[in-house]
Amino acid sequence: MKSLLLIFCIAWTYIAFGQTSYFPPINGTWETTDPNSLGWCTDEIQPLYQYLDTTNSKGFIVLKDGKIVLEKYFGNFTQDSSWYWASAGKSLTAFAVGIAQQKGLLSIDNPVSNYLGDGWTSCTKAQEEKITVRHLLMMSSGLDDNTSNPFCNEPSCLTYKAEPGTRWAYNTGVYSLLIKIIETITGQDYNLFISKNIGIPTGMKGLWISAQGELYITKVQTMARFGLLILNHGVWANNDILQDSNYFQAMVNTSQPMNQAYGFLWWLNGKLTFMVPGLPIQLPGSLVPNAPQDAYFAMGKYGQIICIVPSQNLVVIRMGDDPGNNEQLVSPIYLDKIFTYLNKIICNPASVQSSKKVESVVIYPNPVINSIIWANPNNLSIKTIEFYNAHGQLLQTIQPKRQFADVSSFKPGTYIALFKDQNHVLIGQSQFIKI
Repeated sequence: MKSLLLIFCIAWTYIAFGQTSYFPPINGTWETTDPNSLGWCTDEIQPLYQYLDTTNSKGFIVLKDGKIVLEKYFGNFTQDSSWYWASAGKSLTAFAVGIAQQKGLLSIDNPVSNYLGDGWTSCTKAQEEKITVRHLLMMSSGLDDNTSNPFCNEPSCLTYKAEPGTRWAYNTGVYSLLIKIIETITGQDYNLFISKNIGIPTGMKGLWISAQGELYITKVQTMARFGLLILNHGVWANNDILQDSNYFQAMVNTSQPMNQAYGFLWWLNGKLTFMVPGLPIQLPGSLVPNAPQDAYFAMGKYGQIICIVPSQNLVVIRMGDDPGNNEQLVSPIYLDKIFTYLNKIICNPASVQSSKKVESVVIYPNPVINSIIWANPNNLSIKTIEFYNAHGQLLQTIQPKRQFADVSSFKPGTYIALFKDQNHVLIGQSQFIKI
């Protein structure tokens, strides 16, 4: 009986969380999979490598089911060389904040002042106390991003622009306060916190340095280890490193209504609109149109990329120098081009699960009083619905038996509904107003 229960638990973990069957050893050789065995079109690999080489890439890896299918280094860069993550490191910090909350060291719904004391900005005390750790994760602190030094996190650089939660603006200086919070509440260097809680259990080896909003320097395979950890919802082999599933889901789903393509320091594909650093407008369409719609990304300057594709059990890693493009859009545009090559390589539809398009689900009436009804003209296989408020807080998860939900307990305001299938893959979304 106990054996049957164990088998059931293992199977349920795999189905519910998409856990891969392979994790590389902490020290040792990472297993590989021959792309021919997956039915991939291997004659298309060289054109991808040539494109990566001509766009100043240093290292590139593709994982399928946890194993390396493609791995290539360019120029003098080798498997043992290191490079910086740039802003892709923000996504690692989001994960670290989740661990700190899991340990009871902080609550992301508490004011930042609880951890840094009063006067950490140039705002009034009343304005300052409204800014929570969650706002820093969502890039919606309301602090002005138009500063002479975008990496500054001193009070003189942190000035009031808007009410927290009402404006999305990419602000590296404000983000770096999350690292300061972790160091303050733990009394230890951020390197030690990352190494102890993430690096040692997964084999990730790197160095954080305090320069331009903090930089993480690692080998390419360390970046891939983190991607594999995220693909498995914070689980590494039998080690559940981030156990808070609500936090994880909030991290990799739309966190606020201003920028649908942003979670907690993670970029999201398949949304109706997106915003990018430095442009205070919503742009139509998916962030990376040629990538699967359920993909999400850690992205940094000059094309430092960690791409997670749950529906295909893929992780895509690129490290390198400036590929050449508009700086504000360089990583998503560059990744989109990479996927035009990758899609030709992954030419056998049977080798991967098909990615699902994220539909815009119509909710009515809208505005809502007590309950909602949603249309399902495309017969989406909806198994769960998650409701988030405008601050990115997960309020309720339901498993609907009908196209109806009671939201009478919600306070007046704007809400986001995320519709997911049996594998927890996002297949539909909607926004509604409760009055």
